[in-house]
Amino acid sequence: MSFEWVWTDNNLRFLAEAFLINFEIALIAMVLALAVGLPLALMSLSTIAPVRLAAKLWVDVFRNLPLILMILFLALQMPESLKSGWQDNAPGFLPDALRSQFILAGITGLVLYNSAVLAEVFRAGILSLAKGQQEAAAALGMTYGQQMRLVVLPQGLRRMVPATVSQLITLNKDTTLVSIIAIQEVVRSGRILSGTAGNPFSGGGDVQAPILSVMIVIGLMFVAVNLTLSRLSRRLEERGAERTATTPAAPAVAETAPA
Repeated sequence: MSFEWVWTDNNLRFLAEAFLINFEIALIAMVLALAVGLPLALMSLSTIAPVRLAAKLWVDVFRNLPLILMILFLALQMPESLKSGWQDNAPGFLPDALRSQFILAGITGLVLYNSAVLAEVFRAGILSLAKGQQEAAAALGMTYGQQMRLVVLPQGLRRMVPATVSQLITLNKDTTLVSIIAIQEVVRSGRILSGTAGNPFSGGGDVQAPILSVMIVIGLMFVAVNLTLSRLSRRLEERGAERTATTPAAPAVAETAPA
């Protein structure tokens, strides 16, 4: 298995630029999934039955559908006016892949699936708090919104950090699925590189790029980014623990009178 292609021509740069597309898609989908997932978690805990049922329906449907199926369905069924409107009016500074008419389907599928999973993560984090926390806030005269905003969520969000980052790592890996709707991301670029390297008719050099070695390099790119996210998650968790830790008081020493 040869890796000579890595430092030949601009092959590694070609893959790195394609990997940046995956990271940009993941970043957009992460922000939107978090913005949707937290309200869904709060809705699922609501005392209003229709609101609670609507949130649970969203979670149960989108969490259990295969992500690749949702992306394909959206790519085929999304209105042409919406797809062409994005392609024609997308900001010019975006890379070509993010101005594709199918990018909305890919990002929407990622957001629908991950918002449902994150909603369950947030709900579990909120329910893990002792009920006395909210009861004490209610005894102080806080409204339900104030209880959640000032007491419950600040504590619950710290507990949710490891599970949330784990899901965001999964989201980053899932961005490779958008290659099935002709978006030029890193896996699709890897297949192109493997097919054109060493082929003079397609502009390649004399060095071959076996598909297995190309995919190994792509895998190492994901490992590097995801390990960084894991380390960041661990650091945030440690800082949260340090912030809430209390130093135990020294035991009192009783004075005894001399005999």
